[in-house]
Amino acid sequence: MQYKIHKVKEGVWEIPTSEKEGMLVPARVLGTDKLIKEMDDGVFNQVTNVACLPGIQKYALCMPDGHWGYGFPIGGVAAFELEKGVISPGGIGFDINCGMRLVKTNLTLEEVQPKLPQLLDKIFYSVPAGVGCKGFVKLTPNQFREIMVEGVDWCIENGYGWKEDKERIEEYGRIAGAKPDKVSKHALQRGMEQLGTLGSGNHYLEVQVALTDQVYYPEAAQVFGLDRPNQIFIMFHCGSRGFGHQIGTDYLRIFGDAMRRYGIKILDRELACAPFSSPEGQDYFGAMLCAANSAFANRQVILHRIREAFSEVFKKDPQELGLDLVYDVCHNIAKIEEYQINGQSQKLLVHRKGSTRSFGPNRPEVTEIYRKIGQPVIVGGSMETGSFLLVGTETAHQETFGSTCHGSGRTMSRAEARRKVRGTELKEKMEKKGIVIRSVSMSGLAEEAGFAYKDISEVVDAVDSLGISKKVLQLKPIGNLKG
Repeated sequence: MQYKIHKVKEGVWEIPTSEKEGMLVPARVLGTDKLIKEMDDGVFNQVTNVACLPGIQKYALCMPDGHWGYGFPIGGVAAFELEKGVISPGGIGFDINCGMRLVKTNLTLEEVQPKLPQLLDKIFYSVPAGVGCKGFVKLTPNQFREIMVEGVDWCIENGYGWKEDKERIEEYGRIAGAKPDKVSKHALQRGMEQLGTLGSGNHYLEVQVALTDQVYYPEAAQVFGLDRPNQIFIMFHCGSRGFGHQIGTDYLRIFGDAMRRYGIKILDRELACAPFSSPEGQDYFGAMLCAANSAFANRQVILHRIREAFSEVFKKDPQELGLDLVYDVCHNIAKIEEYQINGQSQKLLVHRKGSTRSFGPNRPEVTEIYRKIGQPVIVGGSMETGSFLLVGTETAHQETFGSTCHGSGRTMSRAEARRKVRGTELKEKMEKKGIVIRSVSMSGLAEEAGFAYKDISEVVDAVDSLGISKKVLQLKPIGNLKG
């Protein structure tokens, strides 16, 4: 490592401003000694570059699942003044509002396992996956513009959801301020055929069983819907797909010119940005929110199709099967939130790139049904190791701009993973472990092998020990669908 880094306290490591010319705030990387030692050097270079961006407040942060990304590290968090600070697509990600959704059932492992292959076949047919896949909802350009503004509200009004679903989604599935007129025609064309699709890469849909011997916070687990042994849940991970990618691409080009006009200098062209208060910054923010709302809608239509599949296989109404949404969280987003800076309450633009909001009890931003306990935090692991449900804390609000980890984090490139294992071998190995696989691509499956990721338990233990989120429940995959 080329930077001097010191341990501020257990689990918190800091690179001072003296380590790189232009740093306005220290950089902080969170994790155990082992996770820090194994973290790739790109994380430290990128997080210190972020610390140089105009208007940044307190720290540039990286969560324990951090690894090298585009501009910001994956796992990066940074907050900026609204007037003097910037907005950067590299701090949000190309898959805008990529996020996690968790759904509970009242079914048990014993009831589902005999029908699992049939169930996965049905979901695989109902939820298109893979590069370039298209959804079953046919939209006109004007309908897609409505989705950009209305998000999940549009889905519920058009029969793709239950009205109570929106009470279990971050921002109620719709963020105000979207500006469809700031979205390019090309972006619109890429997005309007992808509603209800999973995509490819690390996006997945899993049928999981709750490990009732791994319940760490029983009160929260009960509030979130765990009410029986070996209970079945469904978790999926996806975002705005090609629509968000095109918006990011469009505005990176625009921001390249804008930086020259505003005299902004950056250490990495991938950190292209514009003043948040500028016309260009406001245009991107409005377009980004269009993608964020479309991602909420995308996950909502996927949930609708999952409910249909379960209903067909188990010959019962989805409500009778208890297919209730637990929660839906963003982890690629920029949002205006309020924090204490130098003793003063201040609205800031918080960038989260591969990190999850982690708001604690009694915060007004948390939906009323969870306000007493705190916001659910969904942390997806690799398809071999399982995932976790956590809950947000006030400590996160004080120390990490209300943020925590989002997954386990890669340890190697997709190409390296493919060199180490064939997809067919991995599929056979996983099915011997009792995990039924459906995948569009065997090479894509190999890219997501468990050994290509950090130990999810160590990542979750790190954030739990720091108090920026608390462990509630562990979930084990029994079926996995991948693009």
